[in-house]
Amino acid sequence: MDVKQIMKDIEKSPLKGQIGDLKELAQIYQLRHSGVNEIGTKLENLDEEYSMNYDHNPIHHMEERMKSVRSLAGKIVRKGYPLNLDTIHHKINDIGGIRVITNYIDDVYRVEEALVQQSDVTLMKRKNYIEDPKPSGYRSLHLVVSVPVFQSNGVFDVPVEVQLRTIGMDMWASLEHKLRYKTDVPKEKVDEHAGNLKEYASELYDIESRMQKIFRDLQG
Repeated sequence: MDVKQIMKDIEKSPLKGQIGDLKELAQIYQLRHSGVNEIGTKLENLDEEYSMNYDHNPIHHMEERMKSVRSLAGKIVRKGYPLNLDTIHHKINDIGGIRVITNYIDDVYRVEEALVQQSDVTLMKRKNYIEDPKPSGYRSLHLVVSVPVFQSNGVFDVPVEVQLRTIGMDMWASLEHKLRYKTDVPKEKVDEHAGNLKEYASELYDIESRMQKIFRDLQG
């Protein structure tokens, strides 16, 4: 995490005129980034343990991300919250996040269970868009967990957003994101592709479910 760049982003954002202590906002970012690192380490250890004991790596890869200051300000405005540090501390739980891409659908729930069962991880929020997809067809399991982060001035429970999805779901979500935010594409073409993507989401899930059955059979 580039703290200096975050400070520059804060200087250019709407938050500058609303938040008195900009250094404290940067400290929030640093703390949330540390929380992401804690969760990432736990997930890496879990994946190694599964590889050793079950000859299977449930995690294909992981992606860490920090919400931009501009995106943070936009979310606060959309939610109708006051633009202040109290809001950021207590209302915004997805400043730091990690996306976990699994090999199979079962692995999503396997990783979730192994993570939230850890004594120092607390599940704060859960949304299952795999079993109940969004209208667009989007599928993923979204969690918000808190994890203790040790700092020189104490221990802090830090919220981290964790998104879990399969390789197929991630491929679909990446294409849908590009379609949604590629503003130079004519609206009629966007609508056409959005309809196709919704149909393909169901087909893709069906294919992944059948591949899951083959994997289960091979695992015995």
